[in-house]
Amino acid sequence: MRLFHTFGAMALFATGVLTAATTDTPDVKVVEEIVAKVNGSIITRGELEKMHAQIEAELKRQGKSGPELNKDLKTAEADALREKIDQILLVSRAKELDVKVEAEITRRIAQLQAQSGIADPDKFHQWVFEQAGVPFEDWKQQITEAEQTRRVIGQEVGSHINIPKEELQAYYDKHKTEFVRQEQVVLREILVSTGDGSPAAVAAAKKKADDLVARARKGERFPELARTNSDAETAKNEGELGVFKRGDLAKEIDDVVFKANKGTVTDPIRIKVGFEILKVEEHYLPGQASFDDVKDEIMEKLYMPRMQPELRKYLTKLREDAFIQIRGGFVDSGAAPDKDTTWKDPATLKPETTTKEEVAAHSKRKKHLLGMPVPFTSKTNPQVITPGSPAADAAKAPTTPAATAPAPAAK
Repeated sequence: MRLFHTFGAMALFATGVLTAATTDTPDVKVVEEIVAKVNGSIITRGELEKMHAQIEAELKRQGKSGPELNKDLKTAEADALREKIDQILLVSRAKELDVKVEAEITRRIAQLQAQSGIADPDKFHQWVFEQAGVPFEDWKQQITEAEQTRRVIGQEVGSHINIPKEELQAYYDKHKTEFVRQEQVVLREILVSTGDGSPAAVAAAKKKADDLVARARKGERFPELARTNSDAETAKNEGELGVFKRGDLAKEIDDVVFKANKGTVTDPIRIKVGFEILKVEEHYLPGQASFDDVKDEIMEKLYMPRMQPELRKYLTKLREDAFIQIRGGFVDSGAAPDKDTTWKDPATLKPETTTKEEVAAHSKRKKHLLGMPVPFTSKTNPQVITPGSPAADAAKAPTTPAATAPAPAAK
């Protein structure tokens, strides 16, 4: 993120190049502390502290408190650095694979701006800041990296996990009792709030709700519409409400959704706080569900337990190939075994020196590489290389970047 890049530059100034100067200049202050370097990116203490605050707020929202809150917070914090490193590595891999997401991000932003009804770019950016809590450019970077990450995981990991139909059928046959249903519906929602309840606010909400229903019925993805338009808490989960039996919902909603088929998007339903739009994702009739009705559910049951270990293997491989340094006191819970990620303070690295005599000797040796000296003369004969000899093999071997590139500069 641009904001973090700015912090990173200041942090590098404070902890890297000018570390030695702080001894003579006591007024120099550390603006932000770098806790990890991953390839060309950094992770700061401030980023981890921000994650801590977000995790704590979410746990409290879930009703956690006291020892239970502290326990869950400690567990989540242990993986905070791992998750930041995961993200950097996946985004870096997306660039290596030349994953293109610009068109998708531009489409999403244009769609969101149209939905907001704010034509002025500066005012729209301010609106995004108020909604997301971060500047527009940082928000754009977040959704860009999230899409890059999603595509890399799908391409590099998910696409290699195949579950044959025979295995799905075998699971169904063995667990049939899991698929004996009462009549149930699986729902997503979009709530359009009526605000202060004034006639103007109600009319505007009704118009927006009717427009969203029309768009959903024309084929726009309901989860995306929910995420970007719903005023309900479920918006962040793309409108997921869950599974309901008859009688679980208010009667006016029960009467609508249990008469609807799978895939139905309801008309706006007037409720106390606004207009509710529901999509019936599944409608299970009572009795034994057929294999065709539940094969997607079985696929998800079998897929996810395989996905997570494969993803961690993939991320471990990315770590093995990456440049990573972690400051003492911080731990990457997903570290690759046997990989040295010890923090190396630039102030402690000594420059290498070379004497004039070493330079002269090196130049003399290079001249001798061009030919073999003829004994007792100042002439040289070309070196003869016998085919099949190690020298011949070396002569034929292509020059690799690793063999010709200078040693990397100390970071």
